[in-house]
Amino acid sequence: MGYPALDLNSKTAVVIGGTSGIGLTLAKGLATAGANVIPSGRRRELVESAAEEIKTTGRGSLAIPCDVADRSSVQTLLEAVCAQFGKVDILVNCAGITQRTPILDMSESDWNAIMETNLNGTLRACQVFGRHMIERQYGRIINIGSLSSTLGMFEVAAYAASKAGIASLTKSLAVEWARYGVCVNALVPGVFRTKLNAALLDGTPRGQEFLMRTPAARFGKLEELVGATVFLASDSASFVTGHLLAVDGGILASGVNR
Repeated sequence: MGYPALDLNSKTAVVIGGTSGIGLTLAKGLATAGANVIPSGRRRELVESAAEEIKTTGRGSLAIPCDVADRSSVQTLLEAVCAQFGKVDILVNCAGITQRTPILDMSESDWNAIMETNLNGTLRACQVFGRHMIERQYGRIINIGSLSSTLGMFEVAAYAASKAGIASLTKSLAVEWARYGVCVNALVPGVFRTKLNAALLDGTPRGQEFLMRTPAARFGKLEELVGATVFLASDSASFVTGHLLAVDGGILASGVNR
């Protein structure tokens, strides 16, 4: 028998929150694997820059801004991609925000803002794109989880709670939509050093603690997330759903490292 392919030729992927950091890396990785990729986000200039980066790989793209707090914006993105490419096969939900605050000092408005983007925004995108995928009887949705959905993290309770919600939502959607050929999984990154968090990790007690707790004894490189994402987005993952795939250097497996 022939085996399903890992290449994504003829597939179309939308990456929301795909204009910087992990999202942009995953968008470029999906394009390298053969997909047309539409990286979206709130800031038009970043959306246009990311779309141009995708086009340099020889794949198709579009520059359509999207705000996951606005359902009509998500719907407009779906319609624009379908008008250009005919379908959406793959959705990656990377839009997310965080804030480090002791929980006693956290205002309800700040808590709600994190939930609105991270959890409710993921839900909106899954609903809008999931309906399209169910109609086509095919789809791959990849949400972005977090170590903090499993492990307690110091002073990021709102972010952790939103990511625990994403982990649970991922499993619930997987159970509801498996019968329609729509696989819903989550990528769980370990600690990856980016421009945004370098100051928090480099030479700090928090950074040193992460390194001590990670069996690989280093931070991840963003490109190390691409292989897992391409797999979950591919036809090879047709029987994989409701799974949280950790790419974490062993931190979730870790008890005692030395």
